[in-house]
Amino acid sequence: MTFPSASNRPDLRELLAFYADAGVDEPLSEEPINRFAELATKKQEPPPAAHPTAPESSGQDEQNPDYRRMERSAPTAQARPSPASATVPDEAQAGLARELASNAKTLEELRGAVASFEGCNLKFTAKNTVFADGNPEARLMLVGEAPGRDEDIEGRPFVGRSGQLLDKILMAIGLDRTSVYIANVIPWRPPGNRTPTPHETQICRPFIERQIELVNPQVLVHLGGASAKTLLDTSEGILRLRGNWRSYTTASGTVIPAMPTLHPAYLLRTPNHKKLAWRDFLEVKMKLRALGL
Repeated sequence: MTFPSASNRPDLRELLAFYADAGVDEPLSEEPINRFAELATKKQEPPPAAHPTAPESSGQDEQNPDYRRMERSAPTAQARPSPASATVPDEAQAGLARELASNAKTLEELRGAVASFEGCNLKFTAKNTVFADGNPEARLMLVGEAPGRDEDIEGRPFVGRSGQLLDKILMAIGLDRTSVYIANVIPWRPPGNRTPTPHETQICRPFIERQIELVNPQVLVHLGGASAKTLLDTSEGILRLRGNWRSYTTASGTVIPAMPTLHPAYLLRTPNHKKLAWRDFLEVKMKLRALGL
């Protein structure tokens, strides 16, 4: 077997950077586990004693098919119980989310309802509930999909690299975080930055819908396909959706012009599409101007 030379081995910083990029930001246990010690302990344990009432078998019995069936079906003295399956949110939790959201009369009440809600499994793997950032009185609201690692740590949406790009885009049309309101469809970071499941999205959907209704913006921007598909009830891809004004209707019947556009994280991976997002935000700027904002 050939081992890599010291010069070819990855640097510790490179490994840590790789783990961070992959979404691994904490150990699974506070203390390291010595698996070799566990193995040595198991080897030293005496074999389990035979069942006190079990008769000694003869070779003739073992050849009997009925005996073999009985032997396979007999319970073992040291049988381990099967591990409990992970709790999956059900329709009752979705109904509870709808009830909590509809009962919230203010954004602060809604923030409290989201923070106390335990019907979505994502909450138990996240560090913080990421509710919103910016000005709740703003006429422009932007909605993304879910928090990332940096957002989970700080408890605010769009504070990582994609958030820095979003700030530059807003600055280019004369806006900043004091003049917009930013939120996500999902308020908790999925483990490892994985894509939220449709069930997780539907569990959280009542909260973002009520959040939009309470903010009551004049213009809504969907950052990425997940936000647009969820809130506009469409299956079209973001490259087809972007650049075209849609209408979002709140539960109270208010119709808000909505612009789907590319997510800043996508623009970081595909910089040649920044020009498309720039066109979308110019449309947003003109819409705000036409509304006298």
